Amino acid sequence: MSTQALQLEAQIPQLRRYARSLTGDAWAADDLVQDTLERACDRWQLWKAGTDLRAWLFTLMHNLFIDGARRAVRQAGQRVDIDDVAHELATPAGSTDQVLDLQRCLSRLPGEQREVLLLVALQDLTYEEVARITGTPVGTVMSRLSRARTRLRELMDGTLAGPPAVVPLKRLK
Repeated sequence: MSTQALQLEAQIPQLRRYARSLTGDAWAADDLVQDTLERACDRWQLWKAGTDLRAWLFTLMHNLFIDGARRAVRQAGQRVDIDDVAHELATPAGSTDQVLDLQRCLSRLPGEQREVLLLVALQDLTYEEVARITGTPVGTVMSRLSRARTRLRELMDGTLAGPPAVVPLKRLK
């Protein structure tokens, strides 16, 4: 087995865990991991030896996931706001299954907040690595992480009264 294959194989458990958190579905996660590994093999020459392979693979996965999400939105023609279907995600009254509750609460976080939270907390990446993976400034990573932690805490405690206030932003270019 080649060195390349061994290096990639060692990253599969972390890739699967991250893909599962992104997609929320085991089958979709496995597909995302396979697509990531295929892209990594096709573009192996772009990885610089001595740099963090895990961060490079997570960047590939992040980009594939975002591309797939955008494609799905274009194909579906509409978007569903997670807060509009929150009642379908709420845990049953009296449920003591904290893991399931955590999964549901994570799914209610905005995608960019959930992604940053999972990369920092689950994958133990630094802010700089997460910034490189997501293509955002370190300050944005820190801000998203802070908002994600606050919102997750509120969701877990049941103190979140309603959906977060949406502030319309103008795109400046």
